[in-house]
Amino acid sequence: MNEASQQYWNTYWQEQGKPQPEKVTAWSFGGEPDQLLELVVKGIKTATCSGYLFYKRENEPLPAIGDYSIVLSSEEVPSAIIRTTEVTILPMNEVPEDFAVAEGEGDRTYAYWKRVHEEFFTKELKPLGLEFKEDMLLVCERFELVDARE
Repeated sequence: MNEASQQYWNTYWQEQGKPQPEKVTAWSFGGEPDQLLELVVKGIKTATCSGYLFYKRENEPLPAIGDYSIVLSSEEVPSAIIRTTEVTILPMNEVPEDFAVAEGEGDRTYAYWKRVHEEFFTKELKPLGLEFKEDMLLVCERFELVDARE
């Protein structure tokens, strides 16, 4: 986590007058980080997903209910704090329509979600020598906006 993110985190909890949770991560959304961040701040985007295999390859822990994250802009500016409310691991071709809509992207249809995620994962898998498959496992995460910087 960069220094600006740590400062944002500390300041937020000091202002709340509550004990600060120990665990927090800082990251930006893939694809179009600033556009997706804007959707989060507007309350349109309340879900995200990632390929399960990326967590395994990078030996990263899976998100868990109650986790906090600082969402960064493309310039790594800490811009929002979110809290994970649900985590489900599903094959991509079994992701329900309401989850796709909660991702808040494009025209907010399942067809749009499927198309852009297939393109994204195809691109991300290629350098690893892997091919996209419709039943690839996804880590589907729902979250709530806790704070957003003006």
